[in-house]
Amino acid sequence: MPTTVKAAVFDGLNADPRISGIVLPDPGPGQVRVRLSAAGVCHSDLSLSNGTLPQKWPAVLGHEGAGTVEAVGEGVSGLSPGRLVALNWEPACRTCWHCRQGEPHLCEHALDGAARPYAELPDGTPLHPGLNIGAFAEATVVPANAVVPLPEGIDTGVAAVLGCAVLTAWGAVNNSAQVRPGQSAAVLGLGGVGLSLLQSARLAGADPLVAVDRSPDKEELARSLGATDFVLADGSLAKNVRARTEGRGVDHAFEVVGSAEVVRAAWNSTRRGGTVTVVGVGSVEDEVSFNALELFHQARTLRGCVYGSSDPDRDIPVVAELVRSGDLRLNTMITDEIALEELPEAFDRMRRGRGGRSLVRFGA
Repeated sequence: MPTTVKAAVFDGLNADPRISGIVLPDPGPGQVRVRLSAAGVCHSDLSLSNGTLPQKWPAVLGHEGAGTVEAVGEGVSGLSPGRLVALNWEPACRTCWHCRQGEPHLCEHALDGAARPYAELPDGTPLHPGLNIGAFAEATVVPANAVVPLPEGIDTGVAAVLGCAVLTAWGAVNNSAQVRPGQSAAVLGLGGVGLSLLQSARLAGADPLVAVDRSPDKEELARSLGATDFVLADGSLAKNVRARTEGRGVDHAFEVVGSAEVVRAAWNSTRRGGTVTVVGVGSVEDEVSFNALELFHQARTLRGCVYGSSDPDRDIPVVAELVRSGDLRLNTMITDEIALEELPEAFDRMRRGRGGRSLVRFGA
């Protein structure tokens, strides 16, 4: 029988969410219904709501979550009710060209589900899931390959941020940039992903490790997570980062804002022959420019980084063990625990660059 659950529904572009009951179908063949314990509020949700990323309406956004399997559809194996899982917003098909090349993070069909309705409003209006998942709800129905089993003993709230912020950050350091011990790094932007990236770079042995943000209030937190230095994001950003490396610039700069201006600042903060990894999601209208001579002379590498160049089935269990061991302290990046009704305030904090990750605790 269909199940009615409470959800945050976005009716259109730039609309604030409203709380409503939604009707979830029983999981069909190859599908799973997950009862959410918690959902992270990611900047990509803001990008969906304001049109930076495409989205069909009305929708239930939220793509970063964890919970327990409640029911499975026909043909699903290896998952049973009660199993703790993290949600994977980019489930790979494993058959397209990119998947066959070992690039499941670039799967051609990973977001096909986001274009199809997955639930209904009580009046029968079809609802679409933000980035396949629809995690701003008490439960969701997703393909079986969009869930990853988690080890026992991990807090479900902390586990909620594994499927996007933490995996993206850990993958950016270890899969994309491949930071080596003793290499210097700078992280530009200290939201949820940036704070996770700081910790991942620390675990990789980056030294010095420079944290950059426009808010001086984030310095103490950044240093507690492994930053050796803190630099304010102002007109002297690049100069001050380079000063931490005898004027050369860092080996690795990570842009975690999604802004042409910050991409350029990351580029200017990097040494000749260094690497800039763009993790933030920017606007199609926000263009970055370089002159031909500097591209030749600086010999830097500028790379994009989708989902940390990760394979969630392989990497989420690895990151979950780092969390369980205490090597990754994710509770420090969760600065606000909220109820579903408080989502508008969480979105406003993201717009203003305040705090780290907001976490919806269901039942809060």
